[in-house]
Amino acid sequence: MNNKLNSQEIKQKAQDIYQTGDYQSAAQAFADASIAYANEGDLLTSTEMKNNESVALLRAKQAQAALEAAQGTDIVFAEAGDERRRGMALANQASAQEALKHFKEAIDLYTKAGEALEKAGEIDMRVEVMQLLSTLYLRRFKLFDAIITLQSGLIAVKNPTPKQRFMKKLLFIRL
Repeated sequence: MNNKLNSQEIKQKAQDIYQTGDYQSAAQAFADASIAYANEGDLLTSTEMKNNESVALLRAKQAQAALEAAQGTDIVFAEAGDERRRGMALANQASAQEALKHFKEAIDLYTKAGEALEKAGEIDMRVEVMQLLSTLYLRRFKLFDAIITLQSGLIAVKNPTPKQRFMKKLLFIRL
């Protein structure tokens, strides 16, 4: 019997470990999945696994390792024309930069992530990124930037939740 797992099985194992909250082990399993997909010639899924590794490392409070895992993944997705995953990769890098207290870099990356997600038509994901960016602006005492950023995220939402409708009204009254 062959004990070697294929890439999909390794990916599933990594996702299962992540769900248990063992983020360090999940990060290693996602790294293994990335290698397995790369060995099969599936560069995009390999790169996606690097992003998953980055998320797990960030949850394990290893921001520098998370940044290193995600570094360059946005370029792979950009070259493939995959703006959705490029946006997610940029947001992962921004989160790591924010955790490292590299706020200028985080702001730049969140902004680029929002632009990529907007190009991809991922309105809900863009709203999440804009909320993260707005929160970062607030932490930097840039109230006006925080308001504008949050508004820009919410303005494109076609069917806002009750909370989003309230925030829209509040933000537009504020200005």
